[in-house]
Amino acid sequence: MASAFKGLTQSQINKRIKEGRGQGSGADYQPFIYVHEISPQGRVHRLFGFKTKRILHLLSDLELAIFLILDWSPDVIDIREQFPMNVDDTIRIAHEAGLPHWKYSGVNQVLTTDFVVSSTNPEMKLFAIQAKPAEELEKAGTIERLELERRYLEYKEIPWDIITKEDIPQTILQNIQWLYPAQEDKLKNQELQHYFELFRREFQKLPDAGAISIAQRLDMSYDLENGTALYWLRCLLAKRFFAFDMEIPYRKLLVSDLHENAHDEPEEIHASA
Repeated sequence: MASAFKGLTQSQINKRIKEGRGQGSGADYQPFIYVHEISPQGRVHRLFGFKTKRILHLLSDLELAIFLILDWSPDVIDIREQFPMNVDDTIRIAHEAGLPHWKYSGVNQVLTTDFVVSSTNPEMKLFAIQAKPAEELEKAGTIERLELERRYLEYKEIPWDIITKEDIPQTILQNIQWLYPAQEDKLKNQELQHYFELFRREFQKLPDAGAISIAQRLDMSYDLENGTALYWLRCLLAKRFFAFDMEIPYRKLLVSDLHENAHDEPEEIHASA
């Protein structure tokens, strides 16, 4: 876990289990840890997930970055954060492997993995991710904790990986951070179709121009408030009316980098992510 707290009493653990923490899927899932229940070592985040249709509880900036990339991915269908491992199994595995098991006031604690992800990828329908700062990977206690997690998920036949900040593609992340809020926009599909056709016509006139410069041109042509057309373009990209290689910074997008994805209900397209 990215943020630490002392631990839970047995009655607190029992209460969380009774509440259904770590159970369910999609909008019905409840993480084992909520951000207000810990003393964070860094920043924590509560963020609406468009795949899960609920607020996710993320315990670090790294978890936030991983979540944004997962939520954008067209293959991902569900994300469960702060997912608890069965304590009886982790105790048994720790004993068999000669590994320590985290205790607080003599109570074996429920360990969590940062993300359990469901996917449409037939080769990776379910997988787990642990977010960890690179410097933590050199600490003996962290190594032991991760080895226990690895063995547990191997026992459950769930592929698992550790992701550090260095593994996050920064251009892709910055693009998603720019687009993410626009996914929540309440523009009706009819309006989006109108703006799509508007940009489509402009793009055909100037196929070698920059996409943002086209938006600025539309502001001037239609006497719009500065940034209005760019906002429309942002919504169209966020809702995937136009696709582009996510490794290209959005500020440098050319019209030739965009690919049309027009239909009544825009589906997620396989942009690089």
